[in-house]
Amino acid sequence: MEFFSFDEAYLKRLRERDFPTEQHFVAYFRKLLVIKLRSRLRGSQAVEDIAQETFLRVFKAMSSETGIRQPERLGAFVNSVCNNVLQEFYRSSDHGMQLDDDTPEPIDHVIDLDGLLVSKETREQVRKVLDQLPERDRQLLRAVFLEEKEKDQICREFGVDRDYLRVLLHRAKHNFRVFYEKSGAEGARPAKQ
Repeated sequence: MEFFSFDEAYLKRLRERDFPTEQHFVAYFRKLLVIKLRSRLRGSQAVEDIAQETFLRVFKAMSSETGIRQPERLGAFVNSVCNNVLQEFYRSSDHGMQLDDDTPEPIDHVIDLDGLLVSKETREQVRKVLDQLPERDRQLLRAVFLEEKEKDQICREFGVDRDYLRVLLHRAKHNFRVFYEKSGAEGARPAKQ
């Protein structure tokens, strides 16, 4: 694998959400994260979850004023974030815990986009939240949840591969959740991801 040298211009493009730069960033670090995580975890879903959470936190830090200041240390930063997420995964109280047969089912705090469309009032609330989202997030959520298009078709329409589609979808769902909660919608709870 060829190592990439990050500079201020690259970091600036990431902060401005330049699509080709984001694609390069995710493709580059996904390879490294998968190598690292596969050596420490058994399940491919756990590898994917931790990689997604790592990307989410890194992108969030990039958009912060106090986030990443030294682009040449971007690789070390991504690695540190991944280590933190991995440690949280190991410490999580429900990871690997055996439950008794009489243990009640845990409450699911994920916002169910399909279930939200049941009532007319809620449908209107979801439409208003979707209208507030960036165009790309809005189109992606509609394609996946409302139009129920195949993921390969969505990848073609957005010009991305399946790995980057996961990142875009993760970010779009996060943005939807933030706007939905800000709108004061009843029953909205942050999803544990």
